Amino acid sequence: MRKKLDRRKKYTRQVLKESLIALLAEDKPISAITVKAICERADINRSTFYMHFSDPYDLLDHIESEIIEDMNTYLSNYRFTIEEESQKMTQKLLEYIAENQFLFQTLLVKNKDPAFERRLMEIARRFMMNTVHHLYEVDSRYLSTFVVSGAIHAIKEWLKNEMDLPPEDMAALIIHFANYGMSRLQ
Repeated sequence: MRKKLDRRKKYTRQVLKESLIALLAEDKPISAITVKAICERADINRSTFYMHFSDPYDLLDHIESEIIEDMNTYLSNYRFTIEEESQKMTQKLLEYIAENQFLFQTLLVKNKDPAFERRLMEIARRFMMNTVHHLYEVDSRYLSTFVVSGAIHAIKEWLKNEMDLPPEDMAALIIHFANYGMSRLQ
């Protein structure tokens, strides 16, 4: 009986998450999404929603936290210390985003959630900092902010363009821009 309840709880949370993402994908800001709208889309009652989440913001935070945790786990499987490996890490990040394209297009491009973008930047910054040990702490903090924010905006543009380049090509561009700026691509 316990496993049945766990499956139900898991299913309920999943349909609530999918319903919120679908509403956000319709270009509705989180502030305009009600519990009632989420429940109607999920085909569950409001009391069930409140058993799991306090409001749509809590649900969105839960979704974002799961993505961040999943990305951390995914990227932690790799250790990068040289330029070639940094490109591989960037490619892995882009592959993860491509696998979850709808979710990232909704949260980064359509919903434009600055909190989610900041969380992504922190992940990217942490992985990037492993490759810039030779810089002073202050220099590396500013460099990582500059590079990571540019990379996030390039990824957002890539998502807007329906990922018109394969992840490996996009990774090569991001790494090139990070290392050489606007110098001619080879």
